[in-house]
Formats: sequence, structure tokens, C-alpha cells
Amino acid sequence: MHSQAREQLIRAVAATIVQHSEELTTLDQAIGDGDHGLNLKRGFEAVAAELPGLAEKPWPDLLKAAGMAMVMKVGGASGPLFGTFFMELGKTVGAEPDRAAVVAAFAKAVEAVKARGRSEAGQKTLLDVLVPVQAALAAGADAATLKAEAIAAADRTVPMQAIRGRASFLGERSVGHMDPGARSSSLIIATVADELNKQGLMS
Repeated sequence: MHSQAREQLIRAVAATIVQHSEELTTLDQAIGDGDHGLNLKRGFEAVAAELPGLAEKPWPDLLKAAGMAMVMKVGGASGPLFGTFFMELGKTVGAEPDRAAVVAAFAKAVEAVKARGRSEAGQKTLLDVLVPVQAALAAGADAATLKAEAIAAADRTVPMQAIRGRASFLGERSVGHMDPGARSSSLIIATVADELNKQGLMS
């Protein structure tokens, strides 16, 4: 993927988060601190502000820089978790990744998020999107299937009771609300999938 395509991809993800920031805030007001949308918006705006220079870097450097921006600019628990994901992806993916490299890097990044958050899938967190998407990716899913799985996985957090994160303090009252981290993860993955489809990759 050339630098212009990388820039387009990053701008699309940032625009999606900005567009959905109020929705994410509303979700977080129900079961969290109420700042997820604003925090994530700030993080992705910081990444987008570094374009086009950032997009000219090879994938490892680009992803590590994006991860650092998440850690520095995004408050709450989500900054370190998203930052860890992108930085670990950058460490593993390689400069010219093929599908096998992406699958391996995604798996490593998911494990890093599990370790950082001391959590697993099934506890009503972003992992409830990342883990099934990683499984679909490893199974050879195309971009459209990955998008559908990400959106469905976020929906599946609604009936869950939160075991980790701020929402866990609510106990049974966390049931009936979508996890904001799962929703934001699904939006990012869906946008990346759409861009890859447009560029004729992973179709």
C-alpha cells in the first residue's frame, strides 16, 4: 500500500471516530465515565494532524507512532489499550506485510491488549470485538466479512454483564448496554475493511 493510500485509510478512520464521537460518549455515559467518544476523537485527530508525513513512514513506524499518540492523547483506560494494540501491531507486522504477516501481527496485538487490560473475551470490553475478528481474519475472511463480524460482535456485548473496566462496578446494571470500547473497535475495523475493499485489497 503506497503512502497516499495509507493516508486515505488513516483519514477515513479518524473521520469515522469524529462522526461517531457523540454516539460513543452516549454509550459511555450509560456504563462508564462518559468520555470515551471525546477521548478517542482527540487521539485520532492527533494522528490525522501528522498527515501526510506519518503516512510516508513504513507500516511499523506508522503504527507505533499512532499507538504513542493514543497513549499520550486518549485518556481513561482506552488510551493505553488502543495504544498497546497499535504499537504491538507495529512491532510485528513488517514493512511490506502479506496476509500471513497481518494475521500474525493482529494475534500478537490482541494478546498484548489482553495482558495490558488483564482481561479476556466475554468480559464486555473491546476484546469482544478484537478476538472474533482475529479468528475470522485467521480463517481467511474477506474485508466485507470482517466488517460484518466486527459490527455483530459489538452488538453481542449488549446482553453481557461487564466483568472488567468501569462498567464492572455496575454489576447487573451493565446488562442491556453496548460496550463503548467494543463499538469504537467495530467502527475502526469496519472503516479499515471498507477502505481495503475500495483499494481492491482483501476483497
